[in-house]
Amino acid sequence: MLEPLADRAAVLAATGAHPYARLTAGEDGAGVRDGSTVVWVTRGGSTVCALGDAATALRVAASSPAVRWWHLPRLAGDTPVAAQTRDEWDFRWTTTPPPVRTGEDLAGPVSDDAGISALLDAAFPSTMTRPGDPRIRSWWAIRDGGRIVACAADRSRGGVGFLAGIAVHPDARGRGLGAALTAALTRQLVAEFGVAALGVMSDNSVANGMYESLGYTASIPRTSVGLA
Repeated sequence: MLEPLADRAAVLAATGAHPYARLTAGEDGAGVRDGSTVVWVTRGGSTVCALGDAATALRVAASSPAVRWWHLPRLAGDTPVAAQTRDEWDFRWTTTPPPVRTGEDLAGPVSDDAGISALLDAAFPSTMTRPGDPRIRSWWAIRDGGRIVACAADRSRGGVGFLAGIAVHPDARGRGLGAALTAALTRQLVAEFGVAALGVMSDNSVANGMYESLGYTASIPRTSVGLA
């Protein structure tokens, strides 16, 4: 039997204030609980998020026809509906400051939308985190000779520090700049919120290894589906 969850506070209570729920459940984040599975709708009713059993979450999500995005526990097998996109990724988080990395002193907040955009075009063209995104509190970057060669967005919300849009220019890779920038911003967010989180594609072994070395050892596997 589905138990209604009236608002964000109820969703957080049902999930034990899980960092993923704190980050994604907005004030309009009403949902339901089915046993140990919690499903909530947010962003004006366009997005379903869930924690718990994947099959149960999928059944509940599929009953919401107005939804355009599913962010669910890792689904096994094919997506049972027509979908435009499907991504397998991991939500990772840490509550401890990372080990100090060489080059952290080069990282800091910047106001250079053109420089960030140029870097993302070269290094991470598929990212949806871009200058002008209202979810972004600030951009952090490392420069080399005046040019931005590494960047990350602070997209924190809901009492959870969140890093997104992490990229290093192809010409500057292999120098530890991504780890240095991620460590610097993670340190800042852990100090501010007590927890920092990020998302990374599950098959990106290099990035996953780097994040684990920085303390992002807690993780949950996710499947995101953009409905056709």
